[in-house]
Amino acid sequence: MALASIGTMRAELGGELSRWGISARATLTFLSHSENTTFLAHDLSSGQRLVLRVHRIGYHSPAEIHSELSWIAALIADAVIVTPRPILDRNGLLCCPLLLNGTVRQVVAFEHMSGHEPDQSASLPTWFRELGVLSARLHAHSRSWKRPAAFRRKTWDFDAMLGTRPLWGDWRAGPGLRNADRQMLQRVADALARRLRAYGQDSHRFGLVHADLRLANLLVDADRLGIIDFDDCGFSWFFYDFAAAVSFMEHQPIVADLQNAWLDGYRTVAPVSKEDEAMLPIFVMLRRMLLTAWIASHSDTDTAHRLGAEYTEGTVAMGERLLRRL
Repeated sequence: MALASIGTMRAELGGELSRWGISARATLTFLSHSENTTFLAHDLSSGQRLVLRVHRIGYHSPAEIHSELSWIAALIADAVIVTPRPILDRNGLLCCPLLLNGTVRQVVAFEHMSGHEPDQSASLPTWFRELGVLSARLHAHSRSWKRPAAFRRKTWDFDAMLGTRPLWGDWRAGPGLRNADRQMLQRVADALARRLRAYGQDSHRFGLVHADLRLANLLVDADRLGIIDFDDCGFSWFFYDFAAAVSFMEHQPIVADLQNAWLDGYRTVAPVSKEDEAMLPIFVMLRRMLLTAWIASHSDTDTAHRLGAEYTEGTVAMGERLLRRL
């Protein structure tokens, strides 16, 4: 998104702060632009801080956004994890349609949660053990929670990721991808599809998941690990959540230690079968190819600019290694 567009959106959103009980004199700071665009509102007089999420056009329907928020509310009520609470506006709305940059956009306000992204350091496996605990708790809640009748979220199956209805675009458009690489990665995709079909989508393996537990969506404060951004939550394989957690570092040697730590934490809450554990490299490669498609289709983001063709090259190398092991 162009800086001018962000500036216009910030100015227009600043004029709406009173609907959440925030002074018009509050500061409004741009945070990030990825799927959505987020801002931090800070009311200096009251000390109140809210994160405002402006939803991407044409991605989630209002019904899907409300469904995400209903799961968050249930997770908070049942004390499953620590996550920011969505905030009602003065009209009792959680999902607010606002005219921004000439287009009606859905805006959701969340409590601000303290913390910082886990460092990619020697302590990262310690946090992944805790993430394994929290992932198992999320999955247990997903299996037992009675969803509202109007609940609607996307399904992240093979077709939605790499197949016939890709939600994040075509992996074949990855920057710098050559024809020979496309052919090799097509063999990888075919192999992934076969393994996923054999694994299946029975209810003990496939259900409502966060689907984006990457480091940017984890907040460390002292010994607390908070989880944010359920925007991509939907129906997928439970153990895909590990693959999402190692997003953008799938090729790094530390992933083996992170997997062991995550499984160690998960097993303190729920069992992990040999079949489940064996699928983790499959899900990691699936996620890597999905993110290669995302980079191609989200070229306006800082992440895409930063990673570019180098990330695609890493995807090719990972695919070649996986084919040799299968």
